[in-house]
Amino acid sequence: MKTIAFFNNKGGVGTTTLVYHLAWMFADMGHDVIAADLDPQSNLTSMFLDEDRLEELWPDGKHPQTIHGVVEPILRGIGDIRPPYVEPIATQAYPLSDLGLIAGDLALSGFEDKLSDAWPRCHNRDESAFRTITAFYRAILLAAEQRGTELVLIDVGPNLGAINRAALIASQYVVIPLASDLYSLQGLRNLGPQLRLWREAWGELRGKSPDPELPLPSGDMCPTGYVVMQHATRSERPVKAYLRWMDRIPNEYRQSVANEPRDADVRVENDPYCLAALKHYRSLMPLALEARKPMFRLKPADGAIGAHAQAVRDCYGDFRALALRILSVIQA
Repeated sequence: MKTIAFFNNKGGVGTTTLVYHLAWMFADMGHDVIAADLDPQSNLTSMFLDEDRLEELWPDGKHPQTIHGVVEPILRGIGDIRPPYVEPIATQAYPLSDLGLIAGDLALSGFEDKLSDAWPRCHNRDESAFRTITAFYRAILLAAEQRGTELVLIDVGPNLGAINRAALIASQYVVIPLASDLYSLQGLRNLGPQLRLWREAWGELRGKSPDPELPLPSGDMCPTGYVVMQHATRSERPVKAYLRWMDRIPNEYRQSVANEPRDADVRVENDPYCLAALKHYRSLMPLALEARKPMFRLKPADGAIGAHAQAVRDCYGDFRALALRILSVIQA
């Protein structure tokens, strides 16, 4: 099992859309995939499921079949995690999809304080603290074992709080989505040092677990690279306003995330850390949301006609190339 978190502490860069489309693409390529929505905003879940199904997964007064339902016994102080429920994702277009979802839940935000309290108690070899900190990891591990899953894609919110720390600890790899703007550069400056701090701290803590049978994540959080999202283009080139920030991304990533020296000759186009620079398919996304399917699987019946049809083909090629690039990195 490979776990990949998609994370930037700057919001609005298209992280959830990226996870959604890559989950479908990996499944389309024959991989068994779980998408884990660990963002309390639950936007990934709402992309996969309609409101009728969400209401069934979030029953009033009963145990929800969501990530919050998994950690609820820990949150209430009455036990350990519940076995996770993985929602099979299938549509008329994908009746036999190898894609499952660990649904998000707005109530997960209540787990933040519990995780914050548990972190320092791990220093004291407190078993309940270790069970709290590793709850996400162990839930994902159980879900993957149930399905024989190869890939778990983890969507997290844009912050550096305790929920995201636990989600990142559960991740072997981290892909960083970026927009071509100053805010994403600042996000890299915050994110890189924080990932190193969490990695080092967890490396120290995991040796203090009092239960040798408790599954513990490695906490590698290995930066896999970045994806430049939603950049505007004109004649297949980014417009000037975006180009100024794009030119600064490679060296900011090197310094802040990879902890390497600057390279005066590197650009996004030739940067080995750049996994992809994806176009903004503005015309396709509304159609995809209406059809509840990825943009690259839109059909004429969904409104993808004329220029839209070519955009669908381009979109498929872009996401397939990105999926293959990610696989090449994590399988190296």
